[in-house]
Amino acid sequence: MITEPLLINKNPKGGIRTLPFIIANEAFERMASTGFMPNMILYLCREYNMKITEGTNVLFFWSAASNFLPILGAFLADSYVGRYAMIGFGCITCLLGMVLLWLTTILPHARPLACDYPLRDSCESATGSQLMLLYLAFGLMSLGGGGIRSSSLAFGAEQLEKGDGIKSKSEGALKSYFSWYYVSVSASSMVAVTFIVYIQDNLGWKMGFGIPAAIMLLSALCFFLASPFYVKSKANTSLLSGLIQVLVASYKNRHIKLSLPQAAEERYHHREGSVRLVPSENLRCLNKACIIKHPEQDLTLDGRASDPWSLCTVDQASSMDRHVSRNFEIPAASFCIFTIITLTLWVGFYDRILLPLASKIKGKPCQLSLKQRMGIGLLFSTASMAAWAITETVRRRIAIDEGLSDDPRAVVQMSAMWLLPYLVLSGLAMAFNMIGQTEFYYSELPKSMSSIASALLGVGLSAASLVASLIMNSVDGITRSRGKQGWIPSNINKGHYDHYFWLLSALNMANFVYFLACCKAYGPCRVEVHKALDDADGMREEC
Repeated sequence: MITEPLLINKNPKGGIRTLPFIIANEAFERMASTGFMPNMILYLCREYNMKITEGTNVLFFWSAASNFLPILGAFLADSYVGRYAMIGFGCITCLLGMVLLWLTTILPHARPLACDYPLRDSCESATGSQLMLLYLAFGLMSLGGGGIRSSSLAFGAEQLEKGDGIKSKSEGALKSYFSWYYVSVSASSMVAVTFIVYIQDNLGWKMGFGIPAAIMLLSALCFFLASPFYVKSKANTSLLSGLIQVLVASYKNRHIKLSLPQAAEERYHHREGSVRLVPSENLRCLNKACIIKHPEQDLTLDGRASDPWSLCTVDQASSMDRHVSRNFEIPAASFCIFTIITLTLWVGFYDRILLPLASKIKGKPCQLSLKQRMGIGLLFSTASMAAWAITETVRRRIAIDEGLSDDPRAVVQMSAMWLLPYLVLSGLAMAFNMIGQTEFYYSELPKSMSSIASALLGVGLSAASLVASLIMNSVDGITRSRGKQGWIPSNINKGHYDHYFWLLSALNMANFVYFLACCKAYGPCRVEVHKALDDADGMREEC
């Protein structure tokens, strides 16, 4: 009796077996990239003789580029080149950038002459060619990271959704993939801010920058080794041309009067299998782009638009005592691990303990809305900056009392564990706001823009880096007027970083008020509408 199918695909594509390679590629890339960041300000100030404000500006712009480029990569991957090509390009480009950055630690002429800190005002500045090599390395790393991060998550999901085999297409496999993906990214970040930072502090820049480059090489090899087994889907129609088509079609149909969606569901054009059958109520003037005026003329036999231009588819730690025992000292750049740990623990506690317990007490499924989570995150961010300002006020007073005002590298008799409230509150702010933002974009944007939705958070972070640079430069320029020391000089003990942090806390509170106004203007989001319908049936309520 024949129990196997007559035709068997001997070389299946995609499936679960490709996921370890994709996850390893992203995890190793994050480990390598994150390993450079914590100590980079020290590298710029000590090896390139930059002032703190100058070096911080460089890092702000680098962060802005690193957070913005994934959205560009997502757009190109979805519209033109495909996700496989975009990740491959990102691997090679990022590796090249890390090798160039490693070479700046090896080649003597790649950096200005070394200079002792007390003579900082007479130090030799980096030449244009030296800075060009440094910035080229930063640019290649940002470009490559944008290529990988824009498509990695969606590329793995594609292997499950379009791969051969029934097991790979199950919903459980997809959820498991997402869980392991984020766990691997968090774990790699923890390794980066501990292991790699420790090597940089104890073995020097050559070894400390060479290891991340080697890890990035391993990342690229992990990705390309499984190339024969990937599902490599072609890019879809350009999203840019689709947007332009919506604008053109809306203009052509400007004379049509819009009715209630519930009364005109059959009049809106949508793709076969589309979840959204009617357009949203936001920017209703664009809904005219998908109204079917004459079915016989506007649609082809297979249900597509005959003219898409008339009809569119709906769719401070180094200056403090960091010893935890007599023989062990936490590297200053590794303190950010407490933020990562807080983020990871809270996500697990919220999803696995708090929500089930609250639902059990109420007797109904219960959860915070996306807007509530984002708002709570902004409040935690405000509290974190206030905690940092209080810590800096105490640290500065101790430094002055101990007579250390003229020695910015001196260690004051104050435990660095005073930074824990700031770090923990920052982790909670990320857990609430950043994760809530990502889910908001996924729920509000159409499925065809899933890659872009996953990269939109980076656009906000990119803009935040630019605004942070503007604020820091403005504060430094204003407070230095009339020959004053200023709030944020290179000597942290002579400045007033506490005043600067209080200013940031006030700006965070102003941002929270602005967020409330935006929520009111936006109205209910799609998830809230569905939840309201469930509430009417007695099925769900918010915590």
